[in-house]
Amino acid sequence: MAGTVTVRYFAGARAAAGVDTETCAAGTLEELVGRIVETHGERLERVLTACSFLVDGTQTRDRALHLAPGAVVDVLPPFAGG
Repeated sequence: MAGTVTVRYFAGARAAAGVDTETCAAGTLEELVGRIVETHGERLERVLTACSFLVDGTQTRDRALHLAPGAVVDVLPPFAGG
């Protein structure tokens, strides 16, 4: 069952989405990615191919990961520098 999660966008992902934060109903990370791409379009989809995700502070690229209701998902594009 899908619960509502908070999505926070950073850097290029924020620019592509056009928002800093939003809420979305999703049961898995894959479902969440599908919904935000559906909402924000191809530009965000391209950025997401290089993004990693933090789910409640834990980094993951596992799109089958189940999301707990109320989870916070940070969308993090690669950062330049080092």
